This record gives sequence, structure tokens and C-alpha cells, in this order.
Amino acid sequence: MDKKAPSGNPSASRPNPIPGCPMAAAFAAIGGKWKLTLIYWLGRGDTHFAELRRRCAPITAKVLAEQLRELEADGLIERVETGPVPAPVIYRLGPYGATVLPVVEAVRVWGESHLELNGGDRAVEDAMGCVQALV
Repeated sequence: MDKKAPSGNPSASRPNPIPGCPMAAAFAAIGGKWKLTLIYWLGRGDTHFAELRRRCAPITAKVLAEQLRELEADGLIERVETGPVPAPVIYRLGPYGATVLPVVEAVRVWGESHLELNGGDRAVEDAMGCVQALV
């Protein structure tokens, strides 16, 4: 019988589907629906799981945990336990993760232009909107 690993176990980073390709390696590390948004919020400061979930609504707890584990496995973020369970766990951007911030900011700026070009709604609330510059 094939069992899933318990949720507390770190998962491996996503494999690079095209060995030797830098673009594929980058997308394996930071690609996905939520990773750039998570890096954005962690670039603004350390935070705990519940705060990340609130800021990334409508992300589910399961998907958030998976994305955080993959970012941790790739060395982009750090998970800091603040005490025995049920103490909150703090997530922070690691030094390697900080190197991705210019990319995240460039994507955010491009996204603003894309919203303007296509008449998309702009976020009215910074709590979830990713509207402030990172760098």
C-alpha cells in the first residue's frame, strides 16, 4: 500500500524537468500558482503560517504547506520553530531566497502593467494585494 508521508516531513524540491536548462530550473524552484506571492510576503518580513494563509487567500492550508515545504527544500525560505507544539512556526526568507526578490519585483511591476493594459481590477487593500514595491 502506498502511503503519503506525514505532513510534518519535508518534501523534496521539485525536479528539474529539463536537465541543464536554467529556465526549467528556475521554474521548478519558483514556479507555481503561489510561490512568487509567498516570496513577496516573506520579502516584506518574517511571518507565521496563519498570516501567510490570510494574505494568500483563497489558498488552502494543504497547498500552502506543500508550497512552503518546496521553498524550504530549495533553500529559499527558513522554517523557525518558536517552541513546543502548538507554538507558532515562523517563516522567513533565507539569504538565497533574497536573491530572488528582484525577480519577484520585476514580475509584480509587469503584473501592474498587464492589469492596466487589460483593464483588470487593481487591489484596493494592501493586505492581500501585493501593491507595494519590494526593492
